[in-house]
Amino acid sequence: MPTIALPDRAVVAVSGPDAEHFLQNIVTADLADLPPDAVKPCALLTPQGKILFDFLVSKDGDAGFRLDVRADIADDFMRRLVLYRLRAKVDISKPDQPLVGARWEPDSNPSQTDSSASRNDSTKLRDLRFPDAAVFRIFGDMTNDARPADWDALRIAHGVAESGADYALGDAFPHDVLLDQNDGVGFRKGCYVGQEVVSRMQHRGTARRRVLIAAGAGPLPAPGTEITANGRSIGVLGTVAGDRALAIARIDKVKDAMDSGTPMLAGGVALTLAIPPSARFTFPLDAPSEDA
Repeated sequence: MPTIALPDRAVVAVSGPDAEHFLQNIVTADLADLPPDAVKPCALLTPQGKILFDFLVSKDGDAGFRLDVRADIADDFMRRLVLYRLRAKVDISKPDQPLVGARWEPDSNPSQTDSSASRNDSTKLRDLRFPDAAVFRIFGDMTNDARPADWDALRIAHGVAESGADYALGDAFPHDVLLDQNDGVGFRKGCYVGQEVVSRMQHRGTARRRVLIAAGAGPLPAPGTEITANGRSIGVLGTVAGDRALAIARIDKVKDAMDSGTPMLAGGVALTLAIPPSARFTFPLDAPSEDA
């Protein structure tokens, strides 16, 4: 199985008798149904419902959680968690940092297992952002026989967006980056920071910006390049791997361009946009509104 070390990731540990209750009250994912052998996408939001920090959460022992976050924002993330701690009996720390990585089987189903992690004295957990593939998060010793471009291509193929590479923190709602599709938001749990806005978007069906998979007629330009139709911006490219890329785009405007046969371009390169394979949303049937 290809394996890649991800040195741009860090681990924040939350432990103690109140750890689950503390996190459950502030983050988007429902931790009550978090499997012990998996990592789940999650976010801490602003009160206005936008993503302040994105991370992967997994169980760590009987009363602890492992928060896998971008290394460059880990200290800010810890400080924000401390602000919410109040009198909760939790410890928030950055332990001796394990190596964080990913391992996957290119041609397998999610139930396939692999024993190589135990041989390397590592923790291997299913990555639930990839429901239709065997992709694992690794914490600890590992080989490093894959290229960053391989990992990018895998994320693109499955529509898995990450902050920094694909969107800016403070600029996206959970629906924009498919947290509502990959169990990154618990709609049956109680309140959490930003919950009212997220629930309203869900119940009203007002999410219009979505992660899509771009396929170019040739090599696509750099991340951050606008996608246009009729000279108007309808989205922006994220992670790029050759002629494939992630994009966050207005699905109503994409549908209008497809219906009218209007070319969609990124830096002069023609492209098509498709819904990720495991996503449950569809392109809207109604015409787009004229607002931005």
